[in-house]
Amino acid sequence: MNTTPTSPPSPAPGALDGLRVVEMGQLIAGPFCGKTLGEFGADVVKIEPPAAGDPLRNWRMLQDGTSVWWQVQSRNKQSVALDLRRPEGQEVARALIAEADVLIENFRPGTLEAWDMAPDQLHALNPGLVILRISGYGQTGPYRDLPGFGAIGEAMGGLRHLTGEPGRVPVRCGISIGDTLAALHGTIGVLAALYHRKVNGGAGQVIDVALHEAVFNCMESLLPEYSAFGAVRQAAGSALPGIAPSNAYPCADGWVLIAGNGDSIFRRLMGAIGREDLAAAPDLQSNAGRVARVQELDDAIAAWTSTRRTQDVLAQLAAAAVPAGKVYTVKDIHEDPHYRARNMLLTQTTREGRTLEVPGICPKLSATPGTIRSSAPRLGDDTDAVLRRIGLHADRIDALRAAKVIG
Repeated sequence: MNTTPTSPPSPAPGALDGLRVVEMGQLIAGPFCGKTLGEFGADVVKIEPPAAGDPLRNWRMLQDGTSVWWQVQSRNKQSVALDLRRPEGQEVARALIAEADVLIENFRPGTLEAWDMAPDQLHALNPGLVILRISGYGQTGPYRDLPGFGAIGEAMGGLRHLTGEPGRVPVRCGISIGDTLAALHGTIGVLAALYHRKVNGGAGQVIDVALHEAVFNCMESLLPEYSAFGAVRQAAGSALPGIAPSNAYPCADGWVLIAGNGDSIFRRLMGAIGREDLAAAPDLQSNAGRVARVQELDDAIAAWTSTRRTQDVLAQLAAAAVPAGKVYTVKDIHEDPHYRARNMLLTQTTREGRTLEVPGICPKLSATPGTIRSSAPRLGDDTDAVLRRIGLHADRIDALRAAKVIG
């Protein structure tokens, strides 16, 4: 029996209810920010090229001609098919932006300016507008005009150098993490700018997020270690350099991750694997001593795990209050009761009437939780309704459609 909850069709107002957002980006970084704001109640109008729409519509696996990824990335949004390369399209966009609280864009720097929508022009039109600009290298600096994708940001931000096994080719983490980190930084910037606007007289501002900077911001002690000691951190596979023991260990039927790097946790872990001698060793009572003997510790833990099944290892470590977990596939996620108990697996009905399981909403707010209010739109589903909302009459809409400015 499928017990996956469905997000309520008529939820209570969200935390961002009444916030008006115009999303002019495409693919991942900008739209992920729009997705996040929309899940918490914002009214998000997504502008797409009339001919083909956002390329994400056709990325990876398709159902009924549309990417199932699109169904997640664009839920709670309205689609307006509008050609921003045409002066008439730019005029319509400015009318939308004039009534918005937030504009999201992730074009190459200079694109808005070429369309007569530079920030100073938009602020003259709408002084309270918060403008989020996500790009590969930012709006300033010697690299600003270079094309940049998330993968390049991950490399320049220092992440790719640390992924994979020592001496092997750098690997990606399996998802577009650089884009998502930039989107989350952009979301933080939007919320901070909205708060500032509220308490400091209503003025908007520009938020400049560079993909590589968002990645670099998450690189922990990478720079201070180099600054203080000239240390260049290297790839370390599944280990956590300088913190021990913390690694992936082989079981009879797979792998388990064990984080036994707290002082008291380490002693409990050693007790659980029958190595009281290591638990009591004076030089292993602090992290520095354990790091010096990390290979010995990893070998001892692996000798214990390798003769046991993953389920048994996890059960014994849970009883000893040692953090541990298996390496989940999406099948494991789908079958895990904890995911379902916390509503992280939801059902969503597409515009074509299909039921699809999708990730739930994070973070969880107690009073104004995020919700799925509407499924992802087909291209141009909301063009007429949105344009009527900003005052365009039917004859003007018909003329724009005849000229192929809207779809």
